[in-house]
Amino acid sequence: MNMPGHYIKSYCRIANGEISRNGKVLFSDASEEFPAFIKAAYKYFETDYSKFFKMDNLSKLAFMGAEVLLKDQEKNTALVLSNKASSLDTDRKHQAAISDRSGAFASPAVFVYTLPNICMGEISIRHKLYSENSFFIFAEFNPHLLSDYANDLLETGKADEVLCGWVEYDKGKYDAFLYVIAKKGLLPHDTGELTKLYRTK
Repeated sequence: MNMPGHYIKSYCRIANGEISRNGKVLFSDASEEFPAFIKAAYKYFETDYSKFFKMDNLSKLAFMGAEVLLKDQEKNTALVLSNKASSLDTDRKHQAAISDRSGAFASPAVFVYTLPNICMGEISIRHKLYSENSFFIFAEFNPHLLSDYANDLLETGKADEVLCGWVEYDKGKYDAFLYVIAKKGLLPHDTGELTKLYRTK
């Protein structure tokens, strides 16, 4: 679906040890493990946000994607994100902690991330957003529903821009494709275009 007047303002990809914006690689790291890769990216982009190190891996992934895209964002920027695994990676850690027979208690610092939408809260705090936000669970990247939702937010005036996309982290594997929808931009807001950009890794 193509909504006249709406455009892909910018897009970001985080996968396979690289972070790119609008098709240009900004950062590359050979670290095989996600924690080392995302920490190196944090330092490379000179991010100054100490709470980053307390986040779970899903939130770190979404946070870095937002860092790349929301440098000069509208304050009324809505967030519409999605993935397949929800917060399952953190859920496993929490379950392991409460099943531990040593008598240790589950950490509140882990428990707080047992909902996938917490990553949007981290982005909102960082960028001082007080806008609409929704997190969907799909079997795969679903540009049609994300586009319909973003278009509705823009058309009804509930948002001036919308950060949309896919942020998946599970068992050490990660994949993020985030993009900003606005009234001016690089490419038409078209589901075919989004699918093509997502598949370009």
